[in-house]
Amino acid sequence: MKLRFAPSPTGLLHVGNARLALANWLVARRHGGTFLLRLDDTDRERSKPEFAAAIEEDLRWLGLDWDETLRQSDRFDRYAAAAERLKEAGRLYPCFESEEELRAKRERRLREGRPPVYDREALKMTREQYERALANGKTPYWRFLLSSRSVAWRDLVLGDRQVKLQAISDPVLIRADGTPLYTFASVVDDLETGVTHVVRGEDHVTNTGIQLDLYEALGGDAAALQFAHLPLLTDAEGGPLSKRLGSVSLRQFRRDGIEPAALAGYLAALGTSRDPRPAMPRDLVAEFDLSQVSRSPARFDTQQLLALNRRALHQAPFEAVRHRLPEGADERFWIAVRGNLDLLSEARDWWEVVHGAIVPPAQEGEGEFLRAALDTLPPEPWDEATWSAWTEALKARTGRKGRALFRPLRLALTGEEHGPDLKTLMPLIGRERAAQRLRIAATAS
Repeated sequence: MKLRFAPSPTGLLHVGNARLALANWLVARRHGGTFLLRLDDTDRERSKPEFAAAIEEDLRWLGLDWDETLRQSDRFDRYAAAAERLKEAGRLYPCFESEEELRAKRERRLREGRPPVYDREALKMTREQYERALANGKTPYWRFLLSSRSVAWRDLVLGDRQVKLQAISDPVLIRADGTPLYTFASVVDDLETGVTHVVRGEDHVTNTGIQLDLYEALGGDAAALQFAHLPLLTDAEGGPLSKRLGSVSLRQFRRDGIEPAALAGYLAALGTSRDPRPAMPRDLVAEFDLSQVSRSPARFDTQQLLALNRRALHQAPFEAVRHRLPEGADERFWIAVRGNLDLLSEARDWWEVVHGAIVPPAQEGEGEFLRAALDTLPPEPWDEATWSAWTEALKARTGRKGRALFRPLRLALTGEEHGPDLKTLMPLIGRERAAQRLRIAATAS
């Protein structure tokens, strides 16, 4: 078994593509297969080395590795050789029509009530007409002559699928500048590298019919190639998942503080009946099964992802995050604050609460109570029992309890309405810092 993930390095890795990368990797690893990373970089104008590097970096961050790497830009000689075989077989033919001419043809066919497919007019071109066009400075692009049949396959996700080739325009495989297009290069690569399973988005179903016809024209056995088309992701409201401004790129999720275990666990469960759990890909292999993926579109909900991110952080051991915590943060600090984090970046705010010089807010009418809190502040050393002893003493002295007792203290000590349990946070703040904040809060109130 051999699978491939084939991104085009023309931008940052989108979460929809990351889902496909993960699915291919999980299937390959579960069945002891090979996972190939193929960079489809034949678009010379838009493909950038920095995007290729970013894709590899983001895949590694997600927890994926690969057994082989291939760049289509290194294989133009292989595409040229395959094109010659198709020309000799009469399956690749030259065309000279401009985009304006093709548009006019499509519009005319629509007016006549016919489907707007290419009319194969170029097939009628004589050798003399072809030579004359070349002499006049024209350069042909090349179309693949589709078979007049229907192509059917048993999709591993969508079930039985069929594409009627006679209802499709013969696809352009090679541009006038000699550059192979995706459809052509992809089939040549799949055939020559021994790919056995193609897992990709549902938007490629029609492409699959074309590519199977081309696969066979190049000498491949279509029965040896299996396909799985995953329904596309939508947003939380069921609309198209926007790619604007990179808002759903892996790079942006990383910047926002999403944990790779949260994203991997979420993407692996999307479209299945399984509840997502935060886990790195290596821990998801045994439970991933393409047969469990629904044929309906899956909704990508950032709120669900954030909830999973909270779970990932709340479970994370100190050693897993220590290199991303503020300098000086130890395991006591991490255990104290992790249960209150949505994103790891928020740990820095709590580090400032524990070790910084925050200014507590004014609390109107609480001055007397806060002075009593300062008077009863226990001497050090402090431990997790200090908070309980202090608040019991305050309760006995002031008669306060519940929110009236705890809220003014939390605001004075942390500047926040909510946060980590003060029995664990208070020893980290220390008596000197706590007393100073109580004085400031009492004076301001």
